Amino acid sequence: MIEYYKTESGKLRELDKMEPGCWVSVVDPTAKEMKMLIEDYGIDSGFLKSSLDEEESSRVEQEEDQTLIIVDTAVSEITKNETIRFYTMPLGIIITGEHVFTISLRDSKIIEDVIAGRLRNLQTGYRTQFVLRLMMHITSVYLVYLKQIDKTSDVLERQLHGAVKNQQLIQMMELEKSLVYFTTSLKSNDLTVNKILRGRVIKLYEEDQDLLEDVLIELKQAQEMASIYSGILAGMVEACGSVISNNLNFVMWRLTTVTIILAIPTMVFSFYGMNTTDLPFSKYTLFPTVLSIAATAVAAIFLFKFGKFKKR
Repeated sequence: MIEYYKTESGKLRELDKMEPGCWVSVVDPTAKEMKMLIEDYGIDSGFLKSSLDEEESSRVEQEEDQTLIIVDTAVSEITKNETIRFYTMPLGIIITGEHVFTISLRDSKIIEDVIAGRLRNLQTGYRTQFVLRLMMHITSVYLVYLKQIDKTSDVLERQLHGAVKNQQLIQMMELEKSLVYFTTSLKSNDLTVNKILRGRVIKLYEEDQDLLEDVLIELKQAQEMASIYSGILAGMVEACGSVISNNLNFVMWRLTTVTIILAIPTMVFSFYGMNTTDLPFSKYTLFPTVLSIAATAVAAIFLFKFGKFKKR
């Protein structure tokens, strides 16, 4: 799908066709649309393929009059087992002489926010500034998702005081994996922005320098948050293992105690079930029953007193 947008009177307006100074949004293009982008709009075929590659890492590349900037964007979704999953997806930004193209394999919150007008002071005519504000928003989305991860981990931490279920374990594994993705992508984006800051890739004006420095500050903050949350989550996973081990020990104590208590009447009736007259009060039928009940009660009281039934 290819859509065209241009800022007019401070607002983003959708166009029917491409005009000078417009932004071209490309999402999951068909073979026909890819051919049009290459042949009609002059997009480098290598740049287009790189932008649609899910495994492509963040980088900057220049070819003749086109500049390719690939940045990793944060994505959130709910899986079939109702766990929150975060991961990253590359977004290709191609700057040409008069236009800015954004190319992605799937819809993302970044593109939706731009189209919905949630980005302030966005001017499609100022290509460098448009790209930098887009990168600022990409970093802001990382911060939003990192806060969501922190809140989710807080909920899981409270649930650790009770029984740990498979759902909680799966969610913690997903969060831990998400933080690994975020940390790696943020480092790659930081390198890309630093390369742009040196001014050798795209021409930067004075106000662009300030905006780019703000992007770097946001990236550093996001990296620090990801590192902190990763450490907290690692501690939670370790605590979860301790809770599971403690719960297992408690269950084993219960089973052992019940086994000991049930063994007492079994032993008593086993002795009195033998064909012998040497056992005390063997002529009385009720004596083994009374003896087993009394011995079992004494053993149960003894074990209860020493806390074997209590969860430590």
